[in-house]
Amino acid sequence: MAGKTNWLQKAVQRVAATTWGARLLIPTAHNADRLVLRLSGGRTTAVGLLAGLPLVTLTTIGAKSGQMRSVPLVGIPDGEKLVLVASNFGQAHHPAWYHNLIKYPQATITMNGQTADYAARAAEGEEYDRYWRQSVNLYAGYAAYKTRSGGRRIPILVLTPHPPLPETAPATGTKQSNPRQDNLKKGS
Repeated sequence: MAGKTNWLQKAVQRVAATTWGARLLIPTAHNADRLVLRLSGGRTTAVGLLAGLPLVTLTTIGAKSGQMRSVPLVGIPDGEKLVLVASNFGQAHHPAWYHNLIKYPQATITMNGQTADYAARAAEGEEYDRYWRQSVNLYAGYAAYKTRSGGRRIPILVLTPHPPLPETAPATGTKQSNPRQDNLKKGS
């Protein structure tokens, strides 16, 4: 996040935390983020601009397909680590990206136009509690999502810098594109 949130961003965050706000955002936010990411050269997202939240693009290997999957998400920096909250807007099930990281804990993150590779693990115990408090302090909507999640424990994943993603998905044996390597080959 580039600084303190302004009054408009706080208002957008309050709307997004409501049930009807989440219903509106579930089908639209990721598409709007992808468009703004493309137009800004990967430097910002629609949600980042409108809500003032730190967004990243997470690229994982699909748990079922073995294909590369990318999704814009709130990514909370913690030193060299990155924290992801699998809230899924308070739905009763975990988001697909969570299942991808559990099966294949390697990821590529693009943040502020920079791309790097990470390894993911679930936060547990005191670490989970600390990151949950930090997440709710950043975006109060997480507390509302927890209430709406039907009793589901919202996972928190901690990503640490790691060597590049494999070019072959272990489950399928098929050659996969590594977005970071592809960008390097193109001179990006």
